[in-house]
Amino acid sequence: MVDRPDEAFGIDIGGSGIKGAIVHTASGHLSTARVRIATPQPSTPDSVAAVVAKIIKEAGWHGVVGATFPAVVQHGVARSAANVDLSWIGTDVDAVFTNATGESIIVLNDADAAGIAEARFGAARDVAGVVILLTFGTGIGSALLVDGKLVPNTELGHLELDGYDAETRAAASVRDRENMPFKRWAKRVQRYMSHVEMLFTPDLFVVGGGVSKEATKWVHYLDLRTPVKPAQLLNNAGIVGAAMAAAERRDS
Repeated sequence: MVDRPDEAFGIDIGGSGIKGAIVHTASGHLSTARVRIATPQPSTPDSVAAVVAKIIKEAGWHGVVGATFPAVVQHGVARSAANVDLSWIGTDVDAVFTNATGESIIVLNDADAAGIAEARFGAARDVAGVVILLTFGTGIGSALLVDGKLVPNTELGHLELDGYDAETRAAASVRDRENMPFKRWAKRVQRYMSHVEMLFTPDLFVVGGGVSKEATKWVHYLDLRTPVKPAQLLNNAGIVGAAMAAAERRDS
């Protein structure tokens, strides 16, 4: 399938699975069924690149590709590694994937991709000013957008708060591990988000991650000046955001 101006390929790389699909860039809908392959262990550059190449090849795709990566990604280079092999640190991820696939691949942080997806097609669509997406999962991911333009690699989950790395207190995994009721966990989220609010004065918070599917159980406990909306794209956010980032760079 040859690259079309209204489509791009999105790859979402996580610690347990690598997902991919063709995305219709005008609507944000998946043009093909999402394909998922388990993340190889160990998740080294060569092994992950081989899975990425397989997904793209089996789709018959030739053209622009965007890929999320669970790391700080600066000009295509991984500066950290979350839930993937530490050998990725310092690796030019763009180059590794491009060489493995023969396609032009643009790589960005996974939370940043989710932020782009929500700004284009989800809870933050047509919202002017400062939007902060926070993903609550194993840790806390973040995306900062100003008038729809991404400010990459904010990593707000690692803010120090009350002497702790914030995500060690307020991530969804902490609630699961400590078997906390939503109301009790929401107090920790409130403390964290009020700190982020003080620092950035956003116009909108979007809360994502798996726990966003249960937003009715905890979001109403938050008492913030800033409106809070649950993310809308859920499991497709990474694929859609990656494809959009690649398409927009192509088109510019």
